[in-house]
Amino acid sequence: MWVFVYEKGYQTSSGLISSVSVKLKGLAVTQLPDLGPQVWDVADYVFPAQGDNSFVIMTNFIVTPHQAQGYCAEHPEGGTCTDDSGCPPGKAERKAQGIRTGKCVAFNDTVQTCEIFGWCPVEVDDNVPRPALLQEAENFTLFIKNSISFPRFKVNRRNLVEEVDAAYMRTCLYHKILHPLCPVFKLGYVVQESGQNFSTLAEKVWCQANEEGWVLEPAGQRRLFNPR
Repeated sequence: MWVFVYEKGYQTSSGLISSVSVKLKGLAVTQLPDLGPQVWDVADYVFPAQGDNSFVIMTNFIVTPHQAQGYCAEHPEGGTCTDDSGCPPGKAERKAQGIRTGKCVAFNDTVQTCEIFGWCPVEVDDNVPRPALLQEAENFTLFIKNSISFPRFKVNRRNLVEEVDAAYMRTCLYHKILHPLCPVFKLGYVVQESGQNFSTLAEKVWCQANEEGWVLEPAGQRRLFNPR
């Protein structure tokens, strides 16, 4: 009796087969002096997954307008110079943004750097846009569809239970109390629940990992096989 009840000897474990599909939706608009009005959709701000169960969303960026291959002064991060002797031609330092030509030229009114052949003008990332240019990503929605199979028990489950139909999904947004079965998540809510501030995170490229866990309950509660 001790082993069966207290040690839960009636329980056992099983391998599983699971699949997760993720669909992100949302639009953002930017109005930048060098680019004019632009509409951003999923094709612009979502990048290929950077590993298992993950997705990457661009929420901010630095504009370097009119870049073309040519000759220009490299960024001071690559090193400064006082004369041509400090710029050996054909060399590229670790932080260099192109191939050095052998000339020491003016980067601005006070700093000299080595001239390079590369993409010019070079990117200057000293000032990250604040607030983030794609701050609207806070209102983007994420639809997560998860299905799972326990072959040993011949049980198949998914997170789209009976109450979740097409009409419900058109208007619902996940909330742990109000809408715990809704598979549509607002990115801002996800960040909030993780204890972070979206505006702060959005100033950098944000990578959000997405992992699903499943728990098996006794047979009488099999309907409660929901992800958490």
